[in-house]
Amino acid sequence: MNLIDVFNGDADGLCALHQLRLADPADSRLVTGPKREISLLKRVEAQSGDRVTVLDIALSKNRDALDKLLEAGAHVRYFDHHQPGDIPVHPNFEPHIDTDANVCTSLLVNRYLQGRHLAWAVAAAFGDNLADAARQAAVPLRLSAGQLAQLQSLGECLNYNGYGETLDDLFFDPADLYRQLRPFADPFAFIAESPAYPTLKTGYQEDMARAVAVEPMEARASGRIFMLPAEKWARRISGVFGNRLAVESPAQAHAVLTGKPEGGYLVSVRAPLVARSGADDLCSQFDSGGGRRGAAGINHLPESELGRFIALFFKTFD
Repeated sequence: MNLIDVFNGDADGLCALHQLRLADPADSRLVTGPKREISLLKRVEAQSGDRVTVLDIALSKNRDALDKLLEAGAHVRYFDHHQPGDIPVHPNFEPHIDTDANVCTSLLVNRYLQGRHLAWAVAAAFGDNLADAARQAAVPLRLSAGQLAQLQSLGECLNYNGYGETLDDLFFDPADLYRQLRPFADPFAFIAESPAYPTLKTGYQEDMARAVAVEPMEARASGRIFMLPAEKWARRISGVFGNRLAVESPAQAHAVLTGKPEGGYLVSVRAPLVARSGADDLCSQFDSGGGRRGAAGINHLPESELGRFIALFFKTFD
C-alpha cells in the first residue's frame, strides 16, 4: 500500500496536511505545486489499496482524475472548501467538503481531528484571509493578542510563499516547506527556530512595500482594480496583496491583475468581506478561472479579454 498526500501549496493546504500528519505520522509521497496549480490529481498514479489524501483543491477541477483513481481501487479521502460540482458516491471515497464562506480546509481538518492541533488551523485561517473565523476558532487556546498576531503573520507568510506562476517564483517549493514544518508540533517553535520563517517574512514585507505603492488602474465605490508588472515579486505578492486590500476596505471588491512574461494576466479577485460572494461566479466565466465565493482567480486572462473582465467585475459587484 502506498500513501499519497496531494495538497495545495498555500497556507491552507500546508497546514491541513501538517495537522493530519501530526495526528497520524506517516511517510508519504507528496504531490503539490504553486497555489494556482490545482489540477494536481492528474499527476497521481495509484493502484488498488493505495490511500490518497487530497487537501484544498477543487473537486470540480479534478473530477476526471478522481474517477480514475477510484476505478483503479484506490481509497481517496478529500478535504476541501471550494465549489465541488457533483460529489461522487463511491465506497472508496471519503469526502469532507464544506463551502461555507467562513470555512477553510484546515478548519475542516481541525474539525475532523477534534481540535488536536488547533493552532495550525488558526494560522491557516489567517493565511486564507478568514481573520474573524481564525479568532473565533482560537478562543479555546486562550492566546494573547501578541500570540494571535504571530499566528496571523505565520499564516500570511506561508500563504505568500504559494503564489507564483512557477516554482521558480517561490522562495520554497511547497513540498520542501512542508518538510520544514513537519518537525514542529508547535507553530510558535517554528516561528522562533525555523530559518524559513524569517526568509518568508522579509520577502513578504519587501514585496508588499512595492505593491502598496501602486495606484489602482480603476476605482469605483463598489471596487478597485490594480495592475502589477510582469515581475517575480508581483507574482509572489498578488494574492496576499488582494487579501490586504480586502481587509483595508471590506465593503469593496478588489481585483489584482499581474502581467505574465508571455503576455496576458494572472488575476486574483476578492469579494467584499462584508458579503463574501460573487468572486467564483465572476472568475468561472473565463477559461482557467475558478475558486470560491469570497476569493477566486483566473490563471490566464488574455489581453484581449481585459475589457470584458473589467466590465463583468463591476457588473458583479455594483
